[in-house]
Amino acid sequence: MPFARNSCGVLAPIARIKVALNGGRHRGAHPALPCTPAELAGAARAAVAAGAEAVHLHPRAASGAESLDAGDVGAAVAAVREACPATPIGVTTGLWITGRDVEARRRAVGGWGGLSPYHMPDFASVNVSEPGFTGVLEALGEFGVAVEAGVWSVADAGALSMAAGLPRLLIEIMTPDEDPLAILARLDSAGVPGARLLHGEGPLCWPMVALAGRLGLPTRIGLEDTLTGPDGEPVADNASLVRLALSVWSAAASA
Repeated sequence: MPFARNSCGVLAPIARIKVALNGGRHRGAHPALPCTPAELAGAARAAVAAGAEAVHLHPRAASGAESLDAGDVGAAVAAVREACPATPIGVTTGLWITGRDVEARRRAVGGWGGLSPYHMPDFASVNVSEPGFTGVLEALGEFGVAVEAGVWSVADAGALSMAAGLPRLLIEIMTPDEDPLAILARLDSAGVPGARLLHGEGPLCWPMVALAGRLGLPTRIGLEDTLTGPDGEPVADNASLVRLALSVWSAAASA
């Protein structure tokens, strides 16, 4: 299948599900957790076959640690690109990966500019609450990587009123203290543009998948977010989570 990377910072829409393959979990967290480029490629292929419309991943260094180094990012993206040439691929820019060193992250992300289009991610997730948010936006904009803004709170939503042109906003519910409806309302009242994607982590994962279905918003699922299905039972892999999430999302959407 021919490959044509989006180089304009515009994201292809997600109707229902994006898969988050691994996150920051260590290799022993789950038997099917993908870490190497080959493992990420296999997991992505299966998840896309199960219905995922986009792939999010955390590249790893040879040591197994999360990495923002251009070589590690390029290797992971290219492997997944070969497996899923028509699927948008995104990566993290989590500040924790550089030990919360803002300038080190800015340099690492800036190094992606030397990657070929085939090795370059289509999009990257940037958390609004992390220091250096605007610097990462500028770096990504220099080489046409689209941005998903991670919105964790009403305060984040308010801060985004100062940003323009972000194609997708990830409403990410990490704790029961945060109200997804209040975050969505704040984004709307502030006139913040961009598609909304709603998801949760841990115990909040499945309630957010269902709420996204009820609201008609896309969601995210994968071993980054949960290791169990809606019944609390362990799942086999990312593809299994995608199939379960599609069922939960669709049932809520039609209720």
